[in-house]
Amino acid sequence: MKRLKIAILLSILLIGGIVLVSLWVNLQDRKKALEEAEKIPKISTEGADQRLEKIRFVEEKHGRKTWELEAKAISQYQGENILLLEDVKVIYYLKDGRSITISGNRGKVHQDSKNMELVGNVLLISTDGYRLKTESMSYQHSSKQAATSDPVEFEGEQIRLTGKGMLVDMEAKTFKVLSQARTQWKGGRKG
Repeated sequence: MKRLKIAILLSILLIGGIVLVSLWVNLQDRKKALEEAEKIPKISTEGADQRLEKIRFVEEKHGRKTWELEAKAISQYQGENILLLEDVKVIYYLKDGRSITISGNRGKVHQDSKNMELVGNVLLISTDGYRLKTESMSYQHSSKQAATSDPVEFEGEQIRLTGKGMLVDMEAKTFKVLSQARTQWKGGRKG
């Protein structure tokens, strides 16, 4: 009987220790995520030549929409030829009829090159059902390529992929994870 009580007590202590370690690890992960979020610079309107709220730009070439940009607010700095954006959503219309939507908390657009940087909860969604999540992304307009060095989560109907860093070529329709790639096959058949 005494051995049973000791075994039960040790089991309770062991389980309690495991729970405490799990809680501590989760708190450390949350603390690290908050520290990373604090590193993201806030958009300042000081020195802005112009500030607009609830904007939408559309670019058309030869009667066809090539991209749209929506933002909660935009600050223009003409001397630097840049736009700073809040709550950004950009839709790129590809020649084959598909579209890719990229959104993020804050963005920076270089007006001369149309290159863009997005920071904070960046989400890329394609019309063929793929989703990519990361913390920051840069887009090079001339090459139609998006890239990040941050951790990425990519998900489609049949696959889930995680890794660190990526390069997406929208015209060539390629996606490359730069390191630590892990894939999970969702499997299963429809019907």
